[in-house]
Amino acid sequence: MIAQIDLLAALVAFCVVTLFTPGPNNIMLMTTGLNYGFRRAVPHIFGVALGFGAMVLAVGLGLGAVVTAYPVLYTVLKYVGAAYLLYLAWAIATSGPVARDGEAQARRQAKPITFLQAAAFQWVNPKAWVMMLAAISTYATVAVFPFNVIVIAGLFGSFGIASGTTWVGFGTALQRVVKNAKAVRVFNVVMALLLVASLYPIVTGAWG
Repeated sequence: MIAQIDLLAALVAFCVVTLFTPGPNNIMLMTTGLNYGFRRAVPHIFGVALGFGAMVLAVGLGLGAVVTAYPVLYTVLKYVGAAYLLYLAWAIATSGPVARDGEAQARRQAKPITFLQAAAFQWVNPKAWVMMLAAISTYATVAVFPFNVIVIAGLFGSFGIASGTTWVGFGTALQRVVKNAKAVRVFNVVMALLLVASLYPIVTGAWG
C-alpha cells in the first residue's frame, strides 16, 4: 500500500513537471491568451487537457498494443506531428494582432484554436506521445488494470486544465505589456520560433 502511495506521488510529480514546463501546447496556449484573451482561450484549454486525457485512455486501454506491434506508426505520427508543428509555427508567426476596442467586427472574425482542433492536435503532438507512453509504462502498477489507465488519464486531464489555465493566464497578463500591433507581431514570431525549437528532440532523436 505504501509503495503504491509513493508511486502515485511520483506520478503526480511527473504530471506536474511534464505539463507545466514549456512545450508545443503551452506555447500555443500562451499565444492564444495574448491574442484573444482568457475567455476565448477556454475551449483551447479544455481541448488540450481533455483531448490528451482521452488519448491516454485510448492508448492505455488497447490502442497502444497496435503501436507496439507496428512501430512504424509511431514514426509516422512523430514526423506528421513535426510537419504540423511547422505549419502552426508559420500560422502563428504570420498572424496579426486581434483588433482592440472599437473594432468589434474584426475581433469577432479572428478565430482562436477550437476545442476539437486542440484535442485532435494531441494525436500528432510528439511531446504528448512521449509523455503518455512514459507514464503508462513507468506507472502502470499504480493500480490494477484498467483502473491504472483511468488514474493516469484523470491526473493528466486535471493537471492539464490547471496548466493550460496558467499558461493562458501568462499570455493574457502580457496584454498589459504588449499593447501595440508591432509588439504583438514580435511576440507571435518569438513564440513561433520557440515552437520550432521544440522540434529539436525529434531531430536529434531524443524522443525516440
